[in-house]
Amino acid sequence: MARNGVNNVVNIEQVSKAFDIKELLVGVSLGISEGDRIGIVGRNGCGKSTLMKVIAGIEAPDSGRVTKSNSSRIGILSQVDFENPESTVGEVVLGDTAKHEWASEPNIREVFTGLFGSFDDHIFDRKFGQLSGGERRRVGLAKLLINELDLILLDEPTNHLDVEGVAWLAEYLNNRKGLAVTVVTHDRWFLDAVTDRTWEVVDGKVEEYEGGYSAFVLAKAERARQSSVMDARRNALVRKELAWLRRGAPARTTKPKFRVDAANVLIAGEPEPRNQGELLKFALNRLGKTVYEAHHVQVKLGDNELITDLYWNIGPGERIGVVGINGAGKTTLMRTLVGEIQPTAGKLVTGITVKPAFLTQHLDELDPTWRVLEAVEKVANRVELGGGRELSASQLCERLGFDRESQWTPVGDLSGGEKRRLQLTRLLMDSPNVLLLDEPTNDFDIETLTELEDLLDGYGGTLIVISHDRYFLERVCDRFVGLLGDKSVRDLPRGVDEYLELRHDAMSNTTSVQKEKKSSNAAEQRQLKKDKVRLERQMEKADGKISELEIGLEEAAFDPERLHALTQELEQIRQDKDKLEEEWLQVTLGLED
Repeated sequence: MARNGVNNVVNIEQVSKAFDIKELLVGVSLGISEGDRIGIVGRNGCGKSTLMKVIAGIEAPDSGRVTKSNSSRIGILSQVDFENPESTVGEVVLGDTAKHEWASEPNIREVFTGLFGSFDDHIFDRKFGQLSGGERRRVGLAKLLINELDLILLDEPTNHLDVEGVAWLAEYLNNRKGLAVTVVTHDRWFLDAVTDRTWEVVDGKVEEYEGGYSAFVLAKAERARQSSVMDARRNALVRKELAWLRRGAPARTTKPKFRVDAANVLIAGEPEPRNQGELLKFALNRLGKTVYEAHHVQVKLGDNELITDLYWNIGPGERIGVVGINGAGKTTLMRTLVGEIQPTAGKLVTGITVKPAFLTQHLDELDPTWRVLEAVEKVANRVELGGGRELSASQLCERLGFDRESQWTPVGDLSGGEKRRLQLTRLLMDSPNVLLLDEPTNDFDIETLTELEDLLDGYGGTLIVISHDRYFLERVCDRFVGLLGDKSVRDLPRGVDEYLELRHDAMSNTTSVQKEKKSSNAAEQRQLKKDKVRLERQMEKADGKISELEIGLEEAAFDPERLHALTQELEQIRQDKDKLEEEWLQVTLGLED
């Protein structure tokens, strides 16, 4: 059934789906119409990805039915890649389409430039099997976005994308009018930027909400106020997050249509997420006045200079978000602060009371026979968070998503995301007064992220965070610095927005310089047009000759000498055509510039 007179894309009716004895979906009925933008949220393992696969037709329901119109074209970005490792990126994304047929397509150029930063043979000729997990993710996204589809289903599309890549993807999807998008992601900024409806998967059912993530938080808080079903702890977290959303940067509330009066009633009397004065007092007591001071520091990784002449003072209780382009040195900067890498020049002063803990992107080795709670208690039994707040090992485990039952799970049975949560829990149990987190939100569901943010609200030490999760950064950090690839660490008084503006300006300046270098006068442009026509004719003749020779090969199947001659001629013609296509591409680029 179509919604509001809009063409229907897909319906699911009374769908149920279970794996082993666990029911993930129970009697679910939903519809997606043309232009719908839907975010799917819920705890890890609740059935979000299963719901997407049922909609896409990848998984068959145990009962109920899925119907779609005959003309509906549906594509899905799953969390697993199934491509031939020997195929090139060009072959995976574009199949066997000839270069001159797609090279001038503006949508293809925009997608590759947005996802990979360039549009050249270096990208297209790489073997899929040689790509990193993040690069494979981008290839999968590119393959999906260049196709003409009615509905795309995105399962964690922002994984491995930096802040800039996430912003580009949101803008790109928002410009695709009429395209229906359904997305599973823990990136709440992305949900707010792209979606206008929210489905929450909980206990086998799907609760529907109007609006993106921020509006969902408001509606959920309102439902909680009217019902005693949710426990007091979860209600308090929802109200706290709502309070932050309403008091945050003005840009936070531009897309979600907050019912302001209702929100203000719900958060009446709710304190600020962090008591800055109390936390600073605690930090000064535990840290003193000096944490890190960098004086004209230079940092190299091998022969590659990443940071030069760094002058940076990090004080007690500061909460700093670090953003920057891939390869600019964000992780290397953290490793330098904790002493894993020594500066090649300058001086780095570390306060004598500093007790750092560094959460890296790599999982520490844990004994697989340990139980979760045992692994945490081997560090400490209790942890002090500041302001008189203290948690037992079991309580901290619960706050980070390990309920009483799962605390007895062997470490060897945990998923990658669960091991990462355990790693973070062990770090916090060691009572560090400086916490450095490198991409801490990977594989966390939204409820666990909310709990982590609440924990960090009460953390009284110095906090330094690298993350592509813009919402998380803005939620837990008060100050931002950026690494833009120019070997400097730059203060960003206006936060992530300022970083994106600087990156946009840098890219625009680069493009302007390239255009100046390639600029041609009118006569050169006329010549390029003539060359393009000439090359297209030559390629057409080459295609005709190739067809003739291929027929000749079939006829000469039993004449070895003629077969050999025709094969050599065919190979030569194909090589000539490849050169013509390369020349045609250069001419086309010259005309566009």
